[in-house]
Amino acid sequence: MSLPKVVSRGEWLTARKELLEQEKELTRRRDALSAERRRLPMVEIEKEYVFTGPDGEKTLLELFDGRLQLILTHFMFDPSWENGCPSCTAGTDEMSDGLMEHVAIRDTSMVWVSRAPIEKLEAYKAKRGWTIPWYSSFGSDFNYDFHVTNDESRAPLEYNFRSKAEHEAAGTGYYVEGTENPGTSVFLRIDDKVFHTYSSFARGAEWSGGSYAFLDLTPLGRQEDWEEPKGRSESVRAAVPDFAS
Repeated sequence: MSLPKVVSRGEWLTARKELLEQEKELTRRRDALSAERRRLPMVEIEKEYVFTGPDGEKTLLELFDGRLQLILTHFMFDPSWENGCPSCTAGTDEMSDGLMEHVAIRDTSMVWVSRAPIEKLEAYKAKRGWTIPWYSSFGSDFNYDFHVTNDESRAPLEYNFRSKAEHEAAGTGYYVEGTENPGTSVFLRIDDKVFHTYSSFARGAEWSGGSYAFLDLTPLGRQEDWEEPKGRSESVRAAVPDFAS
């Protein structure tokens, strides 16, 4: 591994300013991309999905916990496995109660969903010392419909918005039968209706940067127009009918 070149303070400052311009451009581009994401159309979820948690069954609507938005992590955990995916585990290790509280203030819930039975999820959660809300989709169509479990008998093979034929042409391995894949999906609630607004997969599912990075995935974004949490929530709720029309 090579180390950075040793230069004078003046040379360092010149190089740093040049890099700063690139960093600013990346920030501007990220903000523009987040705005485009908020303008994506959405699709109503008409199928009734049921998940199992430590306290029993819940519908997709109930996973919102009364909030307007839901960020759902598709955690790779096959029912035959004894442990969760190492990569998904590493990402979940970095989650904190504080981050989730900051997201909740902006009327957004976060949950994790895996296909393994709830007993295995609870055991692994205890082993890792996690407090995340984690639900099992075992027995439902959810993982197949969102293309994070590959089973051609349940749904056409697709991952990261590519078909099996497209993956074969590109030489990627995500289409392999019987595999689990990671992802993040975002939903919006309007009254008792649930809408799918966004999903990201593969490397696109690897988000970092704190609560704002997660809120940037949602249709309501960071909601920085409202200073106080209560005022923000009320203003967002008032805006949702207009947003949906």
